[in-house]
Amino acid sequence: MRLALGLSYSGGAYQGWQSQPSGQTVQDRLEAALAAFTTQPVATLCAGRTDAGVHGLMQVVHFDTPLQREPFSWVRGTNAHLPADIAVQWAQQVPQDFHARASALARRYAYVVLESPVRPSVEAGRVGWTFRPLDGAAMQAAAQHLIGEHDFTSFRASACQALSPVKQLRRLDIQRRGSYWRFDFEANAFLHHMIRNLMGCLLQVGQGLQPPTWIAEVLAARDRNAAAPTFSPDGLYFLGPVYDARWGLPERTAAYDWLP
Repeated sequence: MRLALGLSYSGGAYQGWQSQPSGQTVQDRLEAALAAFTTQPVATLCAGRTDAGVHGLMQVVHFDTPLQREPFSWVRGTNAHLPADIAVQWAQQVPQDFHARASALARRYAYVVLESPVRPSVEAGRVGWTFRPLDGAAMQAAAQHLIGEHDFTSFRASACQALSPVKQLRRLDIQRRGSYWRFDFEANAFLHHMIRNLMGCLLQVGQGLQPPTWIAEVLAARDRNAAAPTFSPDGLYFLGPVYDARWGLPERTAAYDWLP
């Protein structure tokens, strides 16, 4: 039987998603919890790996198991062995040809930034921060240069293992709620550190340090050195993959609702 799980987690205490020798990753904790619940080793595959400090609101994983359990049993049983900052939201049996990563049509992220003269306290680790005021219109104008299919080499980390730097950015929405800015990204796939590097550039435009057209110049340069420094992981959230409706998987969870 192939099972899919929807998972949410706060990434601050972990070295990212992917398993590491330290065991201090979200994948390591999930697989340990599944092994404790099923009393046998379980290997999972995820929809999109997240970096250290990045949060997940609907990470999707799949794995194969000979065990038959009700969906609520998988949720409650696994959660009983997980730390408080990781929780399975739902479980669902899927066809054998479903693959959490390969079946995804797109992936969605949100970045939340606090604009304030004083650094965050209660939200520390959960929002990015800028002490300079941001110009929303300038950032919107800059974002238009990024929409579509492009070579995003300028926004790619040196350790990126993607076979091609060409990705299709389908959506980049920017909205403000009080002192908080939310940036929503959707693409067929993302490069390593791509969103954090895009955020660094967008904020330089928003702060008036660069004009909106500078983004187009950075994109055309295909050179990481042309872009701004990589921004903090604190305010980055993996909202989840987009799948064809035929799989019948949930598109979102209640965990979205608290975001500004």
